[in-house]
Amino acid sequence: MLVVDRAGGIVEANDAARTVLPDVTGGDGPYENLPDWLTEAHRHMTGGLGATWAEPPSGAIGGRHFEAHPRPGADGDVAWWLIDATDRHLAEETLRREQERAAILSEVSSTLLSSLNVPRCMEVTARLATRHLADAAVLVAPAQGRRHPVTYAQAHGPAVRVTRAVDPATVPGLAEALQGFPPVPTRWIDPGAIPAWAIPEGFEGPVGSVTVTPLPGHGVPAGALILLRSSTVRAFTESENVFARLFAARAGAALSAARLYTEQAAVTATLMQELLPPALGGVHGVDYAGGYRPAQDSERIGGDFYDVHPGADPSQESLVVLGDVAGKGLDAAVLTGKIRNTLHALLPLAHDHQHVLNLLNAALLTSRHTRFATLVLVSARHRAGRVRLRLTSAGHLPPLIVRADGRVEESGTRGNLVGAMPAVSVRTEETVLAPGETCLLYTDGITEARGGPLGGELYGVERLKRALAECAGMPAEAVVERVQMLAAQWLGQGRHDDMAVIAISAPRPRPLTVTGGDMHRGHSGNPGRSGRPGEPGVPGDPGTPHERHGRSA
Repeated sequence: MLVVDRAGGIVEANDAARTVLPDVTGGDGPYENLPDWLTEAHRHMTGGLGATWAEPPSGAIGGRHFEAHPRPGADGDVAWWLIDATDRHLAEETLRREQERAAILSEVSSTLLSSLNVPRCMEVTARLATRHLADAAVLVAPAQGRRHPVTYAQAHGPAVRVTRAVDPATVPGLAEALQGFPPVPTRWIDPGAIPAWAIPEGFEGPVGSVTVTPLPGHGVPAGALILLRSSTVRAFTESENVFARLFAARAGAALSAARLYTEQAAVTATLMQELLPPALGGVHGVDYAGGYRPAQDSERIGGDFYDVHPGADPSQESLVVLGDVAGKGLDAAVLTGKIRNTLHALLPLAHDHQHVLNLLNAALLTSRHTRFATLVLVSARHRAGRVRLRLTSAGHLPPLIVRADGRVEESGTRGNLVGAMPAVSVRTEETVLAPGETCLLYTDGITEARGGPLGGELYGVERLKRALAECAGMPAEAVVERVQMLAAQWLGQGRHDDMAVIAISAPRPRPLTVTGGDMHRGHSGNPGRSGRPGEPGVPGDPGTPHERHGRSA
């Protein structure tokens, strides 16, 4: 206890006070031998402000932390009771520091996990390390071949990523950290032995302290973090080393998750490439165009599919397949992949649609899938400016034929679906497309699109036919775009099933050209072929372009 008069002179000090402040003696001058914080508190008390502190004044005396509680006297003296609060102060300081670190670690986790891009995670990790741990940071990722991706960062500067050949053995503890072993203590690392490649370009001052910390991943090391402080900054304490390891654990988890996502995304992209509908164009004098829209705009694949398998040469038929697997999404897409692969294997038998469908049906019945599918098979061949088609529907909507004069005909092919019954029974129909005519294959996602003015009406086959009548003479690609646009407009923002459509067109002859004094006519989709204007059909020409022949298979 100290008694201090209004002028700051020490009137009295008990034995405990003299132990804490050994230089204090009675009769000291104003504020002589008092700590600055206590002097300021006394002036506050005697200045007429009174005891208005939210918390009692406190400060350090001889390496300890004290609180001062005033008791004003009647004559203006103030008795200051000094209470040793060192332990409580240390506990509060430790709690505050840990709360700050917890907030930092939370920020680190949320920031790093917001991106699953590996290079960005490396840059963010290095920048956060310079903000909270060191003056500079170097993140060394696992080797890619003989080179390591390395990210450099300094306080208040951008992160720089390079890939370079480095020798981890030149930095004490780095080789072990890259293998996931515990970090080497800071005091064992000689700052003067750090190689130039491990110091960011432009680092100010010599290196004063270094620590190397592994970045643990999900069972596999995600790299290592080299933290550097200049010689003017204190060395890493044990508490800071522990905090650095906590930081590294979160960074390693984020980097590991990003790498895993990148690997899975690459595998998914490779597999999905095989499930996506192919790009179509002209094949052996026949034009093809296709369009696909999955049920969910966030997905790229679903239960509808199409393929065009070109014949070995122009004299051979090309096989066109359009199908619809029950359901949608990834599960349906997996089965479409199986159906497409099976049909590809059955191409040598493609001349017999019935046989191909029965073999596919048997394969689906013996698989683990319980889904069924509807299909349309079309064999197409160009002859004498016309396209001869053989169409077979297995439980699918019948193809629509758009004639040159605007008439829309519905094919008479019929059959039962695939993958549900012991055998498939179908009826194959033949037809011929004259130049400018188109055969349209489509899935029920088009005709069952629900929308319109009231939002609940089906688009329907009749509405599709009327739309196609306006597409007479259009190229295959334009017909597909028109159908997709009308279906999308009908839907608006409503939900829908997978939608697939494919157009098969007999191209119109190209304009006449003169080459070497001879007149030729090119044929779209069949480069190199030419014929004389008005050339009659070759022997075996099926006759008028609208003639059709049906037969049962």
